[in-house]
Amino acid sequence: MIEPFDDAYFMKRALMEAETAYELGEIPVGAVVVANNTIIARAHNLTERLTDVTAHAEMQAITAAANYLGGKYLHKCTLYVTLEPCQMCAGALYWSQIDRVVYGAADAQRGCMAMGTKLHPKTKIEGGVLAEQGERLLKRFFVEKRNLN
Repeated sequence: MIEPFDDAYFMKRALMEAETAYELGEIPVGAVVVANNTIIARAHNLTERLTDVTAHAEMQAITAAANYLGGKYLHKCTLYVTLEPCQMCAGALYWSQIDRVVYGAADAQRGCMAMGTKLHPKTKIEGGVLAEQGERLLKRFFVEKRNLN
């Protein structure tokens, strides 16, 4: 059966990126950027590997998508990310002028919604898409990390 190109379809692809981050020992957050039902960028957290606190999945995805498109604006694009963007990522998304952000799990402490961060006025944001899968992966990661220390 062919899956339709809907939010769940693309969030599953972002979850695959989160799994890759998990396998690399990174906080398991994944992201994809979609234009015209085509994934133009895939990314996951790389903060440990790059020793760079700004190497969040969203930041990596924004850069890859901009390179793909040959410009700094992500008009007519949607970012799918497994965890609600933080303030830093929301700021970058603001400047990218992305049309839409869809996230999975909410981040009640550090998420852009909880912190009252504003996205670009034209950007639509929606949360909760396959949230349980992203939450489970994050919880598993942090339980294992605590048990190792």
